[in-house]
Amino acid sequence: MRFGIVLFTSDRGITPATAAAAAEDRGFSSFFVPEHTHIPVKREAAHPGTGTAELPDERYTRTLDPWVALATAAAVTSRIELSTAVALPTESDPITLAKTIATLDHLSGGRVTLGAGFGWNTDELADHGVPANKRRTVLREYVEAMRALWTQEEAEYAGDFVSFGPSWSWPKPVQPHIPLLIGAGSTDTTFKWIARSADGWITTPTETDVHGSTSRLLRAWQDAGREGAPRVVALDFKPDAERLERWAEAGVTDVLYGVPDASNDIAYTYLDRLAKKLDGLDLPKG
Repeated sequence: MRFGIVLFTSDRGITPATAAAAAEDRGFSSFFVPEHTHIPVKREAAHPGTGTAELPDERYTRTLDPWVALATAAAVTSRIELSTAVALPTESDPITLAKTIATLDHLSGGRVTLGAGFGWNTDELADHGVPANKRRTVLREYVEAMRALWTQEEAEYAGDFVSFGPSWSWPKPVQPHIPLLIGAGSTDTTFKWIARSADGWITTPTETDVHGSTSRLLRAWQDAGREGAPRVVALDFKPDAERLERWAEAGVTDVLYGVPDASNDIAYTYLDRLAKKLDGLDLPKG
């Protein structure tokens, strides 16, 4: 089991580069950041946490661009995984985004993982021209198109939402396969999507049955004929040895903890205490 950090970035508090360097220095394996391009003031979409249009945190309106944030983190680290929890690829041009991610993987020495979501904020998606009832299809096509650009010397793709003829695009990622994790609710539809098109699952903050959900994901994985097991990244709030042991037995591979979006001193203190607690639990760290 590996332990990582997620920073809900904003234009206030500790910077992504500072947080990532501090996390790496303290032995954490991964560093994740979120994405929202904007938040429409008037919305019909309910936030999955509040159940209404009310946002649980004003940082949703102040989120930094994830790829710029991770690029600054890459420049001051050498080992830590650089990922998103979660990015919204369908809100970007897929050809441009493929270039951005490939460049970051190239410059970071192959440390990028794409954590993506379908997008709960359908009003935000609508401003990008993404139909709410097609968001899963759009994401699948975008991922397939980006993978073509990442892996083929002369890439091409034809879909309903993205299409381009034979094209050259470098750099290619250092990794032969950029891992794709999907952050979404634990529905059978989500797990079938992951089994078909992704490499693992990121739980939501409201997930209450990680053990049971991971079992259903594994069944979907096996039914799709996939080898091995999916990566499972669980969001946690406070380390608990018994819970972490249950999660490890259930197939959870990574656990993320949120670092405070506050001053450097507050963030450092939190990371020091968290690292000490995890070390004291005598759990295997990847």
